[in-house]
Amino acid sequence: MKWQAAAVREASRTGDYGKVIELVRQDQRMTQAQLGGAIGLSQSAVSRLEKRGARTYSTDVLAAACAHLGFPPALVGLADSRPQGQANGDDDVDRRQFLGGVAATAATPALAALPAETGPGSGQAAALRLSTSAYRRLDGSTPSRDLSEAVRSHMRLIQSVSGTAAGDGDRNRLAAVGSEAASLAGWLAWDMGDNGSARVWYGSAVKAARSSGDPLLAAYQTGSLAQFEAHAGNGTEALNLARRARRVLGDRRPPVAEAWLLSVEALAHAADGDRRSADRALTASRAAAEALPEEPPPWPWVFAFGPEKVTACRVTCGARLGLADWVLSDDVAALATGHAKQRALLVIDIAAGHLAGGRVESAFALARRALETGLTYKSGRIVERARALRRTLTANAPPKVVRDFDERLHGAYL
Repeated sequence: MKWQAAAVREASRTGDYGKVIELVRQDQRMTQAQLGGAIGLSQSAVSRLEKRGARTYSTDVLAAACAHLGFPPALVGLADSRPQGQANGDDDVDRRQFLGGVAATAATPALAALPAETGPGSGQAAALRLSTSAYRRLDGSTPSRDLSEAVRSHMRLIQSVSGTAAGDGDRNRLAAVGSEAASLAGWLAWDMGDNGSARVWYGSAVKAARSSGDPLLAAYQTGSLAQFEAHAGNGTEALNLARRARRVLGDRRPPVAEAWLLSVEALAHAADGDRRSADRALTASRAAAEALPEEPPPWPWVFAFGPEKVTACRVTCGARLGLADWVLSDDVAALATGHAKQRALLVIDIAAGHLAGGRVESAFALARRALETGLTYKSGRIVERARALRRTLTANAPPKVVRDFDERLHGAYL
């Protein structure tokens, strides 16, 4: 069956857009979990989407699904370039859930579409946002240095378009788009090992989010900067930023924001060497993650955040604190999520746990695998993390696996 098939056409004609998605997905031998992973939904959320279609999800989710499955947007009631308004009054509510975009994996969340896209500038904002989403999709399979210049050019275009915006509504929408693109530029700089540029871009993302007037976006970008600072070893700065994100949202912060910010705080405490505080934050984050409702979180928390993400965070905290039991006591096989670069970073954390437990050979066998991924994707961040791991071993006569690692690491200048 192709998307031109009579069953697909009939489902589209009757407005059963969930059925359209289901039929095309099945024809491509794709599971609900695989589709959900590609567009930022859980398997159960995809099941609900296929059963109820446009009555449940925003047009942005439908657009993401059709883009991934490769069929024309018109089959799910969308125009070719932007979502069509729907007749019922639920559309504004659905749009504010913002589960659109082509989501990347957990460590690289993609922001969703802008709210209530109406007015002359809304089409520009939607088109620019789609370009950012496309670049985010490429991040998982493309070296960051190959994407960086394109994203910078994209940022310049957003700035140029923003300069001609006619009203406050258009300026706010374009500021949000600029915030998303700046955050992506920060992520790419970080992956290349350029922390100075990454910090500048993340700071720009925070400023643009504030200009957009959306407290959720401002809190998200502030939390993202906090996460970066925690990984960079600046625990106090990360804690201050995470607390600032909390203040922006106040008491009405969504449950996923609470769970996520607690995990960021755990990383910050680990960066400061505070095991007890990190453990408390992780425990609270896991409890909050386990209590999250089944329905999709509000934008911009479009990535799936659950207990498995807290488990991965605990591994990273354990690596920072030198706690082998934190790293090795969890189900490592369950942590093999995300794209190759993200998995490589987690493998280095697991290697650090092995090294802390005295398992030198297994540690560097893992580290060698991660290093190969870093070299394949020219990821300065992975290579530098591999170098940092090597510096923690001071043995005068290292085993052969370490000598092989040293040989591969020598001359790895990206």
